[in-house]
Amino acid sequence: MASNGVEEPLLSGMVDPSVQTKKKNSLKRRRYRHCKSAPLAKFVPPETKGIGQIPRTESIRGKLHPSFKQVAIFLAVYLGVGAVTFLLVRNQIEGKKTVGFLDAVYFCIVTMTTVGYGDLVPDSTLTKLLACAFVFTGMALIGLILSKAADYLVEKQETLLVKALHMSHNVGTTEILKEVETNKVRYKCLTVFILLLVLVIIGTIFLATVEKLDLVDAFYCVCATITTLGYGDKSFSTEVGRAFAVIWILTSTITLAQFFLYIAELNTERRQRALANWVRTRKMTSVDLEAADIDDDGVVDASDFIIYKLKEMGKISQDDISLLLEEFEDLDVDQSGTLSVSDIMLAQS
Repeated sequence: MASNGVEEPLLSGMVDPSVQTKKKNSLKRRRYRHCKSAPLAKFVPPETKGIGQIPRTESIRGKLHPSFKQVAIFLAVYLGVGAVTFLLVRNQIEGKKTVGFLDAVYFCIVTMTTVGYGDLVPDSTLTKLLACAFVFTGMALIGLILSKAADYLVEKQETLLVKALHMSHNVGTTEILKEVETNKVRYKCLTVFILLLVLVIIGTIFLATVEKLDLVDAFYCVCATITTLGYGDKSFSTEVGRAFAVIWILTSTITLAQFFLYIAELNTERRQRALANWVRTRKMTSVDLEAADIDDDGVVDASDFIIYKLKEMGKISQDDISLLLEEFEDLDVDQSGTLSVSDIMLAQS
């Protein structure tokens, strides 16, 4: 059988010509090297002069992230319906009130984020039922849409953060994008932590200057708000304060939730890397060699070794391998054990 212009015997495993073995191994190594480097192609940007503006990667443009237009529409619908609804029943809501429409939007945000200060509370059967409906729909909106939008924003800032961290080094766009992809979760965590710190400082200063709280009470109110603890003894009571709170509460609570999510992802990633390092550095035994011999031919080639190590690292499972083998068998129309252009054409037709 011919492969890349190199003639191979039909039963190459039963003969041992050194020259042919070297050629075969060389071809295998070239194939595996190509497979290893191929996925990185999507991170290679077009030719640019210097670093300049860093283009968005394919993962950022992917379907996992909703568009800002979609997020804005859902949020506008939720706040619009909520504001009009609670404005109509404002006389059935008790508490510290300012402007009718602003209080309605503020009540929506406090309900949506589950902060629940208690400065505005439902005082009738109708408003209590409406609050129950809006708290569930608001939590779903945050969980399914707004958190994804926040994740999208963080990914956009990752390259800027890496660029700032490597400002003293002469690195190009490709190196920056590779660095982002390699330490994606770590940079996400750092970016969100910086944003959260800024929001805490802004909120504390605002409460101290506008709401006239002392510094400790202002910081206490900020912590009670972003953690959705919402004791209610300290809250936004002025018209300007509630206008600020509409944006700040929504942003800060989602940012804290994203931070804890990235912390969990970072811990999981560290455990996976520790397992991968242990698998790579431990010595192979005869038992491992027997387990890695997938096709039971008495020898372990590169593909057998790679599959065995990936399974040991937890990267793939036997079910994954079985599904891929089924797909391979469906594509291998002539049952030769290899795929060719004619196989693909016949299988697709």
